[in-house]
Amino acid sequence: MRGVRADPAHIVVCSGFMQGVALLGRVLRRRGVRAIGVEDRGFWGHHESVERAGLRGVPLPVDALGADVTELDRHPGVGAVLLTPAHQFPTGVPLHPDRRTAVVDWAARTGGLVLEDDYDGEFRYDGRKVGALQSLAPDHVVHCGTVSKSLAPGLRLAWMVLPGELAGEVAALKATGEWGTGVLDQLTLAELIASGAYDRHVRSVRLRYRRRRDRLVAALADRAPHIGVTGIAAGLHVVLRLPPGTEAATVRAARERGVALEGLGRFRHPLAGGPDAGDGIVVAYGTPPDHAFSAALAALLEALPPEG
Repeated sequence: MRGVRADPAHIVVCSGFMQGVALLGRVLRRRGVRAIGVEDRGFWGHHESVERAGLRGVPLPVDALGADVTELDRHPGVGAVLLTPAHQFPTGVPLHPDRRTAVVDWAARTGGLVLEDDYDGEFRYDGRKVGALQSLAPDHVVHCGTVSKSLAPGLRLAWMVLPGELAGEVAALKATGEWGTGVLDQLTLAELIASGAYDRHVRSVRLRYRRRRDRLVAALADRAPHIGVTGIAAGLHVVLRLPPGTEAATVRAARERGVALEGLGRFRHPLAGGPDAGDGIVVAYGTPPDHAFSAALAALLEALPPEG
């Protein structure tokens, strides 16, 4: 479905994406890599996992075209880059085709490795489908997927599709004993895939989340038209752009009403430079259970800053 070139011998199953990063980090260090590019506004778990793996994160600016991978040439010591190209987290923009080409060219030219976190790749609602980056350069891209969004975050099950030689090194490290992955979980997922039940489930929840997104966007247009909404084409969250200086107060107001939000500033890499992207909040509309969604939406609207 994602267009990934995946021979079984190149697939390593792991206990969540973070374990995959840890495994890759150790293998990359053995190969002499000491620095890895990361999105300067991205999931803090990525930043922390890279550091725990013993690699130095080099932040890359993120704009309306996704991560600016052209910055990699300014850092010749970087041997790999970690991206969310299908749906950048948290901004929600896909990596622009020119930058997709640029990053695989960089990898081929320098011998670097691209780690593709296929974040929200299965939940696209509008416009053209965005294929996997790995299909452009399977010898230079590690494609990483999970069932944390499609099934449950607590089901620690993920997979990496790796270039051949790297697949062998990662599999050998994983087999040393401390990196186990539940066999029953794997067999259950295999049965869901083979029977077609997994595909039916994803299509069903995709429709459910799209309806939630539409309700959220319509409510904002009606009750808070001064608030900009971005990142709506895919995924399970949107970004609300706020008036300057209102981010922290909005997060507090929402939490006082029982709605947990994160401000955009929470996702900034500690070493990121350049201008800030402005105030905003990340709204995970996929989180509330069905019976609580209406109340959560009403509380969110109450917490937003007024116009002017």
